Amino acid sequence: MREVLTAKEAIRLIDDGSTIMIGGFLSCGAPDILIDELVRQNKKDLTVISNDTSFPDADKGKLIVNKQVKKIITSHIGTNPETGKQMYTGELDVELVPMGTLIERIRAKGAGLGGVLTPTGVGTVIEDGKRTMEIDGKKFIYEKPISADFSLIYGTRVDKHGNVSYFGTTRNLNTIMATAAETVIVQADEMVDCIDPNEVIIPGLFIDYVVVKEQG
Repeated sequence: MREVLTAKEAIRLIDDGSTIMIGGFLSCGAPDILIDELVRQNKKDLTVISNDTSFPDADKGKLIVNKQVKKIITSHIGTNPETGKQMYTGELDVELVPMGTLIERIRAKGAGLGGVLTPTGVGTVIEDGKRTMEIDGKKFIYEKPISADFSLIYGTRVDKHGNVSYFGTTRNLNTIMATAAETVIVQADEMVDCIDPNEVIIPGLFIDYVVVKEQG
């Protein structure tokens, strides 16, 4: 049985300076109460890996506005003007990664691979400073795996064994982020005794702690 914590207890496990993966596509499938608790506890100097920086007043965006993030590895910052502002003033280190490449780099870590080869970004600034390889006459960029100290993810339903199921597109990056961090904390809308194996998207072996939203 996976340990159930409050949001406050779960976020206390995270030290200043930690590297954190945060699931969600904008606010869809984002672990909002865990993020809100990060804000309340004012964890600082974080490196955040996420699909986007959301909006200034929503989930991941609050961390940017509150200046708790020293580096963001992400694909999209256009919906949060504060991210761009801090990037241009030098307050925030922004590493922009094509979305498919970001996903594959996280997946590579979870699968125990040494990296991925991708044609995305060849001939652009994405290629600068990176190793390249030619295979069958086509050029590829070598991209390193990405890992984290913590993954904060969302699940629609989670059972007492840590198995996770999703409704609709909320699974997004949550699924791969569960495989690539030392400690994985899932925020559950609902906790049940047992999920039908046919509905399990993330097996419980990847989950360390569960936070139930209505009890958070």
